[in-house]
Amino acid sequence: MNPAFSVVFLTTLSGAAQGLLIALVGVESAAWLGVIAQPAAATAFYVSGAALAVLLGGLGLIASFFHLGHPERAWRAIAMWRTSWLSRECLCLPAFLACAFLYGVAHWLGSPWSLVLGWLGVLASATLFVCTAMIYACLRFLQEWATPLTLVNFVLLGCASGLTLATALSAWFAPELTVGLAICACLLTLAGCASRSASLLRNARLRPKSTVQSATGIHNPKLVQVSRGFTAGAFNLREFFHGKSARTLRGVKWGFLVAAFVAPVVLIVLGAGLRSLGASFGLLAAACLVQYAGLVAERWFFFAEAKHPQNLYYAKVG
Repeated sequence: MNPAFSVVFLTTLSGAAQGLLIALVGVESAAWLGVIAQPAAATAFYVSGAALAVLLGGLGLIASFFHLGHPERAWRAIAMWRTSWLSRECLCLPAFLACAFLYGVAHWLGSPWSLVLGWLGVLASATLFVCTAMIYACLRFLQEWATPLTLVNFVLLGCASGLTLATALSAWFAPELTVGLAICACLLTLAGCASRSASLLRNARLRPKSTVQSATGIHNPKLVQVSRGFTAGAFNLREFFHGKSARTLRGVKWGFLVAAFVAPVVLIVLGAGLRSLGASFGLLAAACLVQYAGLVAERWFFFAEAKHPQNLYYAKVG
């Protein structure tokens, strides 16, 4: 498939926002249960975290508009919510943003209902993860996506990036939480690495269900395609094939494995171990940036790796 950067940014930005809100509610729930002490600057930590979640989710929503041929008709995307995962995603994302916004406002005003609103946001976040992942996992003709690992990866990578953001915020607003959040961020990042590696290994072993023979209807075993029948550009060539070499794909794959998983863990461990506020926050902020860049590359590869059956006929030139 040809990756659309609008969708790449939508899924990575909203995923980080969802993971961040889950981390904030998790911290507040642990404090409410007495597992950890409530941070001294609790209001600043929760409000800034909620504001960042709304900002990231809003940027993802804005990015999605660039994928529309007619943005003025975007409201029609919700019309098929009974049968379309895309329509359900379009409903869940604003609901998530509303919950994150109200969660931050509740903490700003000192409302006792903040935790209730937070858990509503977690529910909206979980539903949004399912809707977003199922847009791709339900496409049975794209074998690379049609696996439960698609949902697992969307959830783990979103939560990992959100926990990394929460760790960086805690270094600035609530240092007493940094070590615990850093441990959670590392564990989720490593879990995401394991699940994404599992999907890479699975996809490397896939064999196409269609062949050139089945695509053309010519069943000669020696059939070789030497032309796709036209030389000008076409919709099929633009939308279903990325046009990059196998070497480029390998470079992107190893690049995102390092940037999204290995480098952030190293930076988080180093940042959480420092007592200097500026140095600790700097390293943890760098971990967020490096990890996000890696996740953008990962999501680009997720789309590029999928081999649309139509490419058996259209994607080659003799």
